[in-house]
Amino acid sequence: MAGTTVRDDDAVHHCLQDALAAGNCVATRDQVNEVMGRPKPLAIEQLLNRLSPAGVTPARVRAIHDDFLRRMIHYYETDPKVEPTPGAETTVKSLRSSGILVALDTGFSRPIVDTILRRLGWNQGFLDATVASDEVARGRPHPDLIFRAMELTGIKDPRSVAKVGDTPSDLLEGTAAGCGLVVGVTNGSHRKEELEGYPHTHLLGGLSELSELILG
Repeated sequence: MAGTTVRDDDAVHHCLQDALAAGNCVATRDQVNEVMGRPKPLAIEQLLNRLSPAGVTPARVRAIHDDFLRRMIHYYETDPKVEPTPGAETTVKSLRSSGILVALDTGFSRPIVDTILRRLGWNQGFLDATVASDEVARGRPHPDLIFRAMELTGIKDPRSVAKVGDTPSDLLEGTAAGCGLVVGVTNGSHRKEELEGYPHTHLLGGLSELSELILG
């Protein structure tokens, strides 16, 4: 969602950095970017293990994640810059009008997902399904989110799925699921040169190019 279909402006990075700092762990943007797309409790745990190994406990991870959750919900509820990424709504409407089902999966937990959907008005029949990271056993880069989206939409063959995202973990997720298309967009959290080294079928400048790729 953030960076791919929802304008981010680095808010996820800032909120996670601030929550970590409040929990006595300093992380740079690049360090946070390395875990983007993963379930946020796992991302926090991985950063703590790397940057603060002496004090990693479930309680500390939970406290930092709760702080991150509050910051993100406040951002998505109040920041005037929250909006779809360029081409996101047009692309979703174009694909769905052509009979293609559209689902969002994310490293966010359900409370943040629902906040975004309400803010953008996407909770009223705009999408066919959404899957949050706290609704599956394993988040990215594992394929569980995609498999759950397939269950919700009745899709049986992952080769008929196009996985689209702006992080390495998105590309790894789509590859692990065996998706027919694994598409990176380079106008989100990671630049083209940062995604090129990960498995993919296509790299696009943004979602505005997706309809042409899929529909021809």
